[in-house]
Amino acid sequence: MAEAVYSLKGKRVYVAGHRGMVGSALVRRLTREDCEVVTATRQEADLIRQSEAEALMARLKPDAVFIPAAKVGGILANDTWPAGFLYENLMIAANLIHAAHQVEVEKLLFLGSSCIYPKLAPQPITEDALLTGPLEPTNEWYAIAKIAGIKLCQAYRKEHGRDFISAMPTNLYGPGDNYNLQTSHVIPALIRKAHEAREAGAASMTIWGTGSPMREFLHADDCADALVHLMQVYSEPGHVNVGSGEDLTIEALARLVMKVVGFEGDLEKDLSKPDGTPRKLMSADRLRALGWTPKIGLREGLKDAYDWFLKNQA
Repeated sequence: MAEAVYSLKGKRVYVAGHRGMVGSALVRRLTREDCEVVTATRQEADLIRQSEAEALMARLKPDAVFIPAAKVGGILANDTWPAGFLYENLMIAANLIHAAHQVEVEKLLFLGSSCIYPKLAPQPITEDALLTGPLEPTNEWYAIAKIAGIKLCQAYRKEHGRDFISAMPTNLYGPGDNYNLQTSHVIPALIRKAHEAREAGAASMTIWGTGSPMREFLHADDCADALVHLMQVYSEPGHVNVGSGEDLTIEALARLVMKVVGFEGDLEKDLSKPDGTPRKLMSADRLRALGWTPKIGLREGLKDAYDWFLKNQA
């Protein structure tokens, strides 16, 4: 177990993007720490506007900052709105990291995404694979903004001695996820499709592509727990992968979702749709060496996500 290098006890902690899936999970997790959590809605401060981000940070004067705030979406959303994904995520990262430096925040954690890695990176993907090859074309806009955020943290650490770190989560899911089929990631899309197929008494449900790509998933509450752990024990320039260390095919995932939802029909494949990256499993070795492992299994996590969907979306 890594030794603590930073204590959250008695600290004022700002969570940017607290209404999102990861941000809300972080707020839940931080209730177990002896700290004061502060947040702000988009109406209070638009983080894309530099003046508003700087004014917010000057007003809050946090000791520690988590930045899960981002414009997010799946393959379709990334491919449809490249300018929005690049511009808005660049602005959020640049504005908050610079503003944190200005008010002398003690510690900051920036949240990236596994799409920062090359499309054909060796598996499992280690942290040093960053910038070693071309990105997946459908989400390179989001990836480039997130890479810029990592490099900003490294630059402020190098030039100004700031204790700014970065974490790269794998595919996340859980309470508060986005279930809009036009903009959602794979798990919420599958949950909604299976639920609607069951409710309609449909004979089958359809997934995109061949179902053969391999993907890794982590529950948002596990991610939040890992991020709090990193905030307390990690202080290095390099980013850290945050994942389960295990993957499965999209077809196997879809069949598991069908079981959790209780849909007993067939699974069809729309071969006209893209598969995306063939495999994306991140190495969890660095995080394991720091003393953290996930606690929520995939079936248990899917049930939790579906329960939230039923209460809030269905």
